[in-house]
Amino acid sequence: MTIRETLRALPVLAHQMPSFDPTDVPGTPNALFALWFDAAATAGVDEPHAMTVSTVDADGAPDARVVILKDLDDEGWHFATTATSAKGRQIADNPRIALSFHWRELGRQVRVRGAAQPAGVEVSRRDFLARPVGSRVATLAGRQSEPLPDRSALDAEFARVQERVAADPELVAESHTVYLVRPETVEFWQADRERRHVRLRYRRTADGWERGLLWP
Repeated sequence: MTIRETLRALPVLAHQMPSFDPTDVPGTPNALFALWFDAAATAGVDEPHAMTVSTVDADGAPDARVVILKDLDDEGWHFATTATSAKGRQIADNPRIALSFHWRELGRQVRVRGAAQPAGVEVSRRDFLARPVGSRVATLAGRQSEPLPDRSALDAEFARVQERVAADPELVAESHTVYLVRPETVEFWQADRERRHVRLRYRRTADGWERGLLWP
């Protein structure tokens, strides 16, 4: 069987999914996201806080990778990365980015478009020290996205950094940065087995948030 044949044979949206009434929603996308996120976590969605972060490089070519949502508040969505990484450099050059969540078990997607900005040095420091030791070691080892000659170089650097962290548990990577994404538009997508999908978009205006439906 070819890949095409395998793909065509796979079921799509064949499982039971919740309904969604777009007329009974909070006034802000942050509040609705919190409700949907809680539903995803309660339903046992695997890593519901995983999201795709999309940026563009200096040539306008897109990049996408999956990271973990760190926080959500009235200001927006928070995530962390190394400021010297490819995505960190791209955000510095062009802060307009997109976030996307996919909760397959519920047939739901959330798409966020907005601008990212550093949340502050102290916020980044607290976040770094709250990370597991392995995550801190990986960040302190640095060089994200740079060419790696072989695995032995990585092992040696990790061993060296592990000794540093053991000697100084408060050691913080200066490049570790928490970013706040202030949303401009947020779309909530609820799948339907009959393809009568529900798409609700919030758009920020001078007077607050405007809501409207989109064709599936």
